[in-house]
Amino acid sequence: MSALLVVGAGGFARETAQAVADAGEAKLLGHLDDDPALHGTEVDGVPVLGGCDLVHELPEARVVICVGNPGDYAARARLVRRLGLPANRYATVVHPTASVSGTSVVGPGSVLLAHCVLTAAVRVGAHVAVMPHVVLTHDDVVGDCATLASGVRLGGGVRLGRGAYVGSGALVREGTTVGAWSLVGMGSTVLGDVPPGEVWAGSPARRLRAAPAPALDELATRTTGGQLT
Repeated sequence: MSALLVVGAGGFARETAQAVADAGEAKLLGHLDDDPALHGTEVDGVPVLGGCDLVHELPEARVVICVGNPGDYAARARLVRRLGLPANRYATVVHPTASVSGTSVVGPGSVLLAHCVLTAAVRVGAHVAVMPHVVLTHDDVVGDCATLASGVRLGGGVRLGRGAYVGSGALVREGTTVGAWSLVGMGSTVLGDVPPGEVWAGSPARRLRAAPAPALDELATRTTGGQLT
């Protein structure tokens, strides 16, 4: 049984730790978080061992990075780049109730939580967060560091660009594209392409404003294997 570190100690990290426990395929060593107030404490019974850079002192452990929120959904990409780990250090966490077809592929560092579905020939990149009850249908492509909040439904052939954030309960029409580092608001219905670096919401979804500054800063980065450079 391999050892595993969950980087982060917030909500997504706690959900991932529970998925690891439910799967029973890895030994969870603990959380790592840069908040010194958490060091030496426990989160849901799992110890917070220290700061994120402790990954370098525990080279035998595989890693999954579970940080970020709608206000700063670029945090995961920044931390991947900062830690500079090779792709083979990253674990892929799949909850045992998730349904992943044999023709689908999930990249390193990604997390699939309970009852999500990947139907046929779905490609999920590295460091992607797929929350409970997300449905990805045939030929969907999800870029690195994207986030799909609970209850998202993507029609066939949808493309989510790197770092895109799709809010809870959003629906994305088949064949459409959500550009890199754009955010789709919760409950939205996306009927046409969303350009990179924008916030869209509503039914049908419309442009509200530019994406937050941290997301716009990430538009200049690129992905190589499990690392962002």
